[in-house]
Amino acid sequence: MFFLPFFVAQAQAPEPVEIVRPQEVRVLPGQLDSTPVFNSNSPEKVLGEGILLSTFPPAGKTNPEAHLDFAFSGRFDLFAHHVAEGSPEDLRDLHIGAIAYNPGDEPVTLYFHHGASYLSQPDAPFVTLEAQVPNPRGTVYAGPGSRVMDDLLRRRLQDIFPKQLTIAPQSYEMIFDLPIPVKELTPPLNGRSTYLELTSTGPLHIASLALFEKDDAEGNLRPPTFEEWQALVETGDLSTPRDRVPSVPGEPGALIYGRVAGVSEGGTWRTQIYDTPTWDLTIPASGETFSYGISTLVGGSHGTGQIQTAEMLRRYPDTAYAAHGNYGVFYDLTLPLHNPTEQNQTVTIALETPIKQEATNEALRFFDPLPTATFFRGPVRVNYRDDQGRLRTDYFHLVQRRGQMGDSLVTLEMPPGDRRLINVQLRYPPDATPPQVLTVKTQ
Repeated sequence: MFFLPFFVAQAQAPEPVEIVRPQEVRVLPGQLDSTPVFNSNSPEKVLGEGILLSTFPPAGKTNPEAHLDFAFSGRFDLFAHHVAEGSPEDLRDLHIGAIAYNPGDEPVTLYFHHGASYLSQPDAPFVTLEAQVPNPRGTVYAGPGSRVMDDLLRRRLQDIFPKQLTIAPQSYEMIFDLPIPVKELTPPLNGRSTYLELTSTGPLHIASLALFEKDDAEGNLRPPTFEEWQALVETGDLSTPRDRVPSVPGEPGALIYGRVAGVSEGGTWRTQIYDTPTWDLTIPASGETFSYGISTLVGGSHGTGQIQTAEMLRRYPDTAYAAHGNYGVFYDLTLPLHNPTEQNQTVTIALETPIKQEATNEALRFFDPLPTATFFRGPVRVNYRDDQGRLRTDYFHLVQRRGQMGDSLVTLEMPPGDRRLINVQLRYPPDATPPQVLTVKTQ
């Protein structure tokens, strides 16, 4: 028997080669709405107790610079995505708390519409999945951001949250207190994603906070108390160490987006996409393709110049200048497709992750073979009338690597003059890397 010498290296995977696909890349019509989003994602890895994000007034606080002075009233969203890492010397649970304060003279009721919170372990581990998997019941997910976004697409409210919460005048109430355990994990690393759609009947100040378990009188570990959460708001400082500081917009040098901690503006991008006065979207010519950018950002607009990134209404000086990635944003896109030709046409719709570029809107670039980095991991829903005239709602879970072409979400056989209304919905998942595109192709 012939044996390879021990020093012969294992065959290297071939280097990815760029594939250029000439096509049109279009500006996505519409814009983000004005819903304020409590956006807590920095520091992403929380190693020290402290304030993660506070919109309380700075007056009377021990560390006024830790408070951004913003009141939420009416519809708003709350997003929190953080990671805990233990050490052999310290395997205590990290608790992420969100606390609300009513500054007014009347009670304020906070209504919970939809939302969820999941851990990486054990709720939603990062399992290996195929690029596109049908997901009719919401049982397919990879990572907590993926699972939370699926619950939101299905308009669910996880049972760990109440339907409503009333906050008395000049009083505090916990919105949630959720642990990130690391004790049983190797390595001791875990994360939690949370997203809530909320409405308050009056102004509320909100803070997200980090505290470790505490020793009780018997020497056992216990969760933080309400009094400890309240004291942290009033006397605490920002959690450290901090994340990498972003680059200043417009200045020369490397582009560093940074992590988000503040109040961003916009939770939904809802639009009907059309290119005719009759509000039709003309399908591409036979063999042609066009795409619309999804979550385009500075340095990655695919030549359209369109920046979809939510602006910041409040932010800390060492955190992102905009909500790059639009984590949790609800894209609700309607395509009124029309075949104006005299031939049957086969039309497909796909979500894709081309290589990020700024230079041109006349081509997209992809890799073959694909690199290992995953750039999109989350659910998509499509509603349409199929070729038999039946109304359909299909859910898929997608996993796409950098530079990956997408499989068809919808395939239509459109006879001459046919009109077909297609609705594509997704919540942009935490841990995805923008941008993506929604592609329409005629075979």
